[in-house]
Amino acid sequence: MSAPMTTPWPYPRWIAHRGAGKLAPENTLAAFRLGAQHGYRMFECDAKLSADGVPFLLHDATLERTTNGQGTAGDLPLGALAQLDAGRWHSRAYAGEAVPTLEALARFCIANGCFLNIEIKPTPGHEERTGRVVGETAARLWQGQAVPPLFSSFKPEALAGAQATAAHIPRALLIDALWDGCLDEASRLGCVAIVCNHALWDAALVAQVNALGMRTLSYTVNDEWAAQRLIALGTDGIITDRVDLFAPA
Repeated sequence: MSAPMTTPWPYPRWIAHRGAGKLAPENTLAAFRLGAQHGYRMFECDAKLSADGVPFLLHDATLERTTNGQGTAGDLPLGALAQLDAGRWHSRAYAGEAVPTLEALARFCIANGCFLNIEIKPTPGHEERTGRVVGETAARLWQGQAVPPLFSSFKPEALAGAQATAAHIPRALLIDALWDGCLDEASRLGCVAIVCNHALWDAALVAQVNALGMRTLSYTVNDEWAAQRLIALGTDGIITDRVDLFAPA
């Protein structure tokens, strides 16, 4: 039997991936509004830094897939990023949707009583600095709020940066495949959770992570059978694209 959890956990089980999964252009305010309309109260987003050091929302290192821009997103200042169309690639209904700042999303979440998982997604080579700036920014934006966001990252250096500037905001290590020492690294970083590729979880790993006092979250869960397996294992969080399939209550 796993050890009882000691980490307070205020977050809902169901988390909408990049706002509303694939129903709206990912990481745009339109997506988060749509996810909220489906009843979701927690969202996952990706945050990186503009050339002038402002955290903004984008998954890829480059602009081509989800905007009409070109090249490395982090090479552009915020003013140039703000001119891009981040919606037309998805569908004509979302043409003209902007690339949002983390601050814009924070204001939406706080105003609507929503929770946020901020994946720190640095431009390669800027891991620690991105974590520091995202940490500073989130600490300022959520100051005085009862529940802070949850940071996560595949990059330990980014989590270390966030820990240095916002130690009070909880952190989670993202893992796509288990690697030697990954749980030790999560413990060293003071993580409160592991966020795994959902296929990695089994009873033994859940027990191992729980015994370390950490919570168990999964990405990206889009099938009913996978969700039921994770619920039966007693995991704590499910990140999904299928906001139209899974009722988050």
